[in-house]
Amino acid sequence: MNFDFSDDQKLLRENVRAFLSKEAPLTLCRQVLESDSSYSVTLWQAIAQQGWLGTAVPESYGGAGFGRLELAVIAEELGRVLAPVPFGSSVYLATEALLVAGTEEQKQRYLPALARGETIGTLAHYEGPGELGQRPVQTAVRSGKLSGTKTPVPDGDIADFALVTAKSGREVGLALVDLHASEVRRERLESIDPSRSVATLHFQRVPVEWLGGRPCGWETIHHLFDRAAVLYAFEQLGGAQRAFEITREYTLSRYAFGRPIGSFQALKHRLADWYVELELTRSNCYYGAWALSNEAPELALAACGARVSATATFELASKEMIQMHGGMGFTWEHDAHLFYRRARYLAAILGPAPVWRERLVATLEIREEA
Repeated sequence: MNFDFSDDQKLLRENVRAFLSKEAPLTLCRQVLESDSSYSVTLWQAIAQQGWLGTAVPESYGGAGFGRLELAVIAEELGRVLAPVPFGSSVYLATEALLVAGTEEQKQRYLPALARGETIGTLAHYEGPGELGQRPVQTAVRSGKLSGTKTPVPDGDIADFALVTAKSGREVGLALVDLHASEVRRERLESIDPSRSVATLHFQRVPVEWLGGRPCGWETIHHLFDRAAVLYAFEQLGGAQRAFEITREYTLSRYAFGRPIGSFQALKHRLADWYVELELTRSNCYYGAWALSNEAPELALAACGARVSATATFELASKEMIQMHGGMGFTWEHDAHLFYRRARYLAAILGPAPVWRERLVATLEIREEA
């Protein structure tokens, strides 16, 4: 079985990389991080003009009509440049949820604006530390109105609407909420990566509707998280790969005792181990992309593997990048901390790594029993 991308998809990667190298240098990420802005409006508009926001959205809803493999290619390239835009929240979470579980009327209402970048969506799931499902959901819908608090919510301070995990009696589903409603109060939180914002959302009897017309249940929510995990894993892979390339170039150009520091065993063995981790992660991501694009029953297993592997590798990459650059790597002026911040942000955005490892083990056990 060939998990590699097609020639057309590789050409797409080249075009996306060329575009981002011009429009989204690492200085743009730093610029947003050092400002009060939540994201780069200019880059967001440029991405929307390229049609990337509607990559996997059917043409009937105003999208490009491509698939999840093309979306994975774009995700990896966005990860390479640490793009300071709400692409993950709006595309991997909100758009995918509408495509998978939305009613026809909801798709017609939201997807065209999402594909054009005129509307930003997000998913509000967590209610503080801990995994929902292992403890009761507190946010509730009663008589068509939502009350509760969600934190942290990725891009919650800038999103136009949110899909909110909520209960209704004994059922759980995703409620569609207009975040501009007067019954919604937002608080922007301090993020470890200020180029990617998070917020707390307070709901006080705000009118809502259910995604899909009724509570979808935990199975659908977990499925949506699996889909997003694969795409976020490609962002993590892209960031880890870029960190490796920058560090390798530095170790080959920095001389000590008359030779490149990369020639010393203390560094070249670590670089070799780092490269092995990158390639293992790439294999897991490609497996996840295959399962996602084919709606394969192996998606839950593949998503957990990609998420666990990509999270560990990007965290390793960001730490090794700092250490191998020596004293310079610890400075504010160097870009190494940008990669570390993004690695920590992405590691937490869909839930902590231990939760995904437990899901991976549980999925493997179920598969063995079957």
